[in-house]
Amino acid sequence: MSWITDSNLWVALRAVWRFSLCACLSYAGLLPASDGDEAVGPVPVHVITRGPLHHWFGYYDKFQFDPTDRYVLSMQVDFESRSPGPDDVIKIGMIDLQDANRWIELGESRAWNWQQGCMLQWRPGSDSEVLWNDREGDRFVCHIINAFSGQRRTIPHPIYSVSPDGKSAVTADFRRIQDVRPGYGYAGPPDPYADDLMPDETGIFRVDLETGESTLIISLNQIAQIGEIPTPDPAAKHYFNHLLFSPDGSRFIALHRWQYPAGNRLTRMITANPDGSDIRIVIPNGFASHFIWRDPQHILSQSRHWLGEDRWGNFLFQDKPGGGHVQQIGKDVLDSSGHLLYLPGKQWILNDTYPKGAQRMQTPHLFHVESGKRFDLGDFHLPPQYKGEWRIDTHPRLSRSGEWICIDAPFQDEGRQLHLLDLRPILRRK
Repeated sequence: MSWITDSNLWVALRAVWRFSLCACLSYAGLLPASDGDEAVGPVPVHVITRGPLHHWFGYYDKFQFDPTDRYVLSMQVDFESRSPGPDDVIKIGMIDLQDANRWIELGESRAWNWQQGCMLQWRPGSDSEVLWNDREGDRFVCHIINAFSGQRRTIPHPIYSVSPDGKSAVTADFRRIQDVRPGYGYAGPPDPYADDLMPDETGIFRVDLETGESTLIISLNQIAQIGEIPTPDPAAKHYFNHLLFSPDGSRFIALHRWQYPAGNRLTRMITANPDGSDIRIVIPNGFASHFIWRDPQHILSQSRHWLGEDRWGNFLFQDKPGGGHVQQIGKDVLDSSGHLLYLPGKQWILNDTYPKGAQRMQTPHLFHVESGKRFDLGDFHLPPQYKGEWRIDTHPRLSRSGEWICIDAPFQDEGRQLHLLDLRPILRRK
């Protein structure tokens, strides 16, 4: 027994304690049903999908959980580590957490990417409807399906961000995104304006989810003429990406990006009314990245060159031209490159990291706003083959109660799978 050092003994005892905690919580009915394989970390972690097929959800700012927190949406595919082609199909389904994590198939899609999937989400304002993008012929569309009755209809346009009342959406041109940044657009029909650096005919569209009508509300030519473009280049190609409605639906965010001939890009953050009016350049300096609305008047976003800081950080902006009164949040504590969400009550911020260190660990974490403390939720190894377009960002998504998150991460040799993390042991400390 000479191999048992004090350090090894402590690690072993801690592992036993964590396993016991998970078992007790599960026995008490505080954790969802599991198929028997659980990971153990700083908080209880359940792997709720398994191979040989791969499962993931994608971006962090959409409803993955239904209003009861029982059903968790997922995409399913039989390959990894290459770009999807026009004929590659993914399955759409949901996991029943109260029935041994049973997979329930809902449909399929031919309009998807590794980072954001097919914009799969529960329709805001509904307890039963699910939306996702697809392709029919040479046209991208959006399906709206009742997950329990199977009743389905199709909108003849794709969607990006859905309004909080679920009645409308705003969307960018996925053909344009695919042309400038594969991995965020969709394979299929090419961008008809690929040779036009700032076309009038495309940009941001508003889609009525009741009638299916679509209206161009901000064109790329229009946005390229508003305000000052940092480091202008007449050869730069303009596009929109990353749209998000405010919590009350009164405005939305979009990232206006321009790509230089060398492939690098800069980004401005804009906000606008749902009809495209009252455009404000909130972050005008060309450095804007992951963001989330704190409330209808404030946006937490990663940027740089603010408040004397040359490096990237998390800054709270007002929804005003130039950002209004700007505050830095969580300096040197809250990761400045992760994907941000506020928990209900706005006292906690959920975030993650990109792979760090020789072990390439990704670390979802909670940040307590008042105390400035950070609580890591676990370290998830990302093998080196997951890189570029088909990397696996954890992209933490909140349950409706704010007590659970779901992340994408590799599991053993089974590829990308869904992991469910219980936040309650940390939330109850405060």
